[in-house]
Amino acid sequence: MRKIALVGNPNSGKSSLFNHLTGLNQKIGNFPGVTVDKKTGTATLTNGEKVKIIDLPGTYSIYPNSTDEKVVFDILANKTNALYPDVVVVIVDASNFKRNLLLFTQIHDLRIPSILALNMMDIVEKTGLSIDEKKLSAELGVPVLPMKARSGKGIDQLKKILVDIELTDYQPIFNPRKHAEQAIDEVKKAFSIEEDYLAYQTLQQFRINSSLTQSEKNLLQDIADKFQFNRDDLRRTETLERYSAINHFIDGSIKENFTILPKRVTQKLDKMFTHKIWGYAIFLAILFMIFQSIFTWATVPMDIIDVAFSSLSTYLGNLLPDSALSRLLTEGLIPGIGGIVIFIPQIAILFAFIAILEETGYMSRVVFLMDKIMRKVGLSGKSVVPLISGVACAIPAIMATRTIENWKERLITIFVTPFMSCSARLPVYTILVALVIPNKLAFGIFNLQGVALMGLYLLGFAMAMLSAAVMKMILKSNQRSFLVMELPTYKMPRWKNVGLTMIEKSKAFVFEAGKIILAISVILWVLASYGPGDHIENAEAEVRSINIDQPLSPTDFDHQVQAYKLENSYAGIFGKAIEPVITPLGYDWKIGIALITSFAAREVFVSTMATIYSIGDTDEENTIKSRMKKEINQETGGPRYNLATGISLLLFYVFAMQCMSTLAVVYRETNGWKWPLIQLGYMTAVAYISAFMAFQLLS
Repeated sequence: MRKIALVGNPNSGKSSLFNHLTGLNQKIGNFPGVTVDKKTGTATLTNGEKVKIIDLPGTYSIYPNSTDEKVVFDILANKTNALYPDVVVVIVDASNFKRNLLLFTQIHDLRIPSILALNMMDIVEKTGLSIDEKKLSAELGVPVLPMKARSGKGIDQLKKILVDIELTDYQPIFNPRKHAEQAIDEVKKAFSIEEDYLAYQTLQQFRINSSLTQSEKNLLQDIADKFQFNRDDLRRTETLERYSAINHFIDGSIKENFTILPKRVTQKLDKMFTHKIWGYAIFLAILFMIFQSIFTWATVPMDIIDVAFSSLSTYLGNLLPDSALSRLLTEGLIPGIGGIVIFIPQIAILFAFIAILEETGYMSRVVFLMDKIMRKVGLSGKSVVPLISGVACAIPAIMATRTIENWKERLITIFVTPFMSCSARLPVYTILVALVIPNKLAFGIFNLQGVALMGLYLLGFAMAMLSAAVMKMILKSNQRSFLVMELPTYKMPRWKNVGLTMIEKSKAFVFEAGKIILAISVILWVLASYGPGDHIENAEAEVRSINIDQPLSPTDFDHQVQAYKLENSYAGIFGKAIEPVITPLGYDWKIGIALITSFAAREVFVSTMATIYSIGDTDEENTIKSRMKKEINQETGGPRYNLATGISLLLFYVFAMQCMSTLAVVYRETNGWKWPLIQLGYMTAVAYISAFMAFQLLS
């Protein structure tokens, strides 16, 4: 199957073209060796031939400035790469023709069969300008195709051209032989390379070329030294010569000066959206709308999913004979799968909004607006969206960091995003605040419980910023970060692209992170369902003997049996084992079990407390609170949940990771267990120290 690579500047319309060519025949993965999204798909040409479409990361030049841009160089400059294309379609924003054409001239000189796709011709037409694509094609020696990728215009013509495209004779746009003939000949001979520009690029970028061995890099260094190959000077010379050639193409193919293309509407909107005051106000208003929408719209489908999996588990539990296998299915696998699927509405809605903001061109303005502020603590302007969306759920928020090109800034964003208080913490906050904070008004206006709740969210954000600043000083990176980006014209979103984005992001989560979540869910079920000896099997007899003088109702008996089994399970034993460690925080073994079980999901804390305090599953929040309020500290004789213990628990849940789903996503995004484990250790340490200090000071 032939491979067709799509290459272009960011915001040139490459993703729209990819979606039109492939439809739903897409696969998402990682490029070998890096955690950069690889989008591939299949398309059927006009003659029935099926071809593989590869959507390469957006880049402004073949000289990479980030990890994802390096992918383009690694593939196009290495014929042995499994993804080396048979044809490259270079899609350019025709309304920014001059700047976009630089990348095309570099790929053209690599001698890969190419097609130049002039996108956004509708914008060009509105200006009264015209591009003579036939003359441009004759000068470049490649097919030049005007198109409107958003609407699909030109797709059929592109498929026709792809059927029988061939490499034609051409004149190099930049001739490196004029500047380094002997060095190029030496490289061509040593590495069996035929193309001058490929040999030139091999010598220019051998230090970052992952396909070369160390001995090959040493050889290239010797050649560079021998012929005094000055990389920086030659690169500047190359850029000047390329733009000189581009100016020639413009003069010959465009009737008016394309470099002063008017963008009156865009300029007027930018005065408002990037204003130093109103720009932030508008952005906060949009974020508030997104935040509310995620909570409001996701609640119903999440409840439906929750009820559906719960009903399925109950139905199968009643249908199947009681056995370890059926309990594994009904208490482990099905809830585990439900715990994966229930996140889909939040992921889909969040990425729908992100896609809309990107499609309209507004996201670029947000990045520009926030970059200066975020950079002070080691983050990027692009870190804003993941951090804010982390208030809904850290999982899609961490997935949203893929838009950050600089690896150091992306890693810091991934690392600190879980400090943002997600919706799963809300049930924990609500019960604990109600237990230990009086329901009174401060200054006759502010409810103390509401102030405390807001304070918890602000505390999480403050710790995220502080941690980012610390990581900025610790992490060392030779990669310098500059915000270089195109501010595209404003457009209406293409709803098909929005829908495809929702589908692909949801699929990526379910089939990648979901496998890890499911495995850990089963492990946690085993730990909470089994224990050493025969305590679990004899739970009913033990509960009867304990309450022999005080008969229990069937419901209370079942609740006490559940609590006894949990106490004597491996999870319960571990809870008692860690009791000496958590006692300085004001916790007992029962809270210890909740800390363990809520690692599956923070909101499990509430249901664990319900089971431990023998009230089963109930929706009556007041009953849960009243039972927890009556819990006695055996050492002091006072209430277990006093102000000191309550604040300690609240701080622990503000700062602790306590979410295996987030760890699974961090593992996927960082391509290993190193950073998830460091993140888990760091957040646990911050949570423990904060909880310890709070309890000791307030006791």
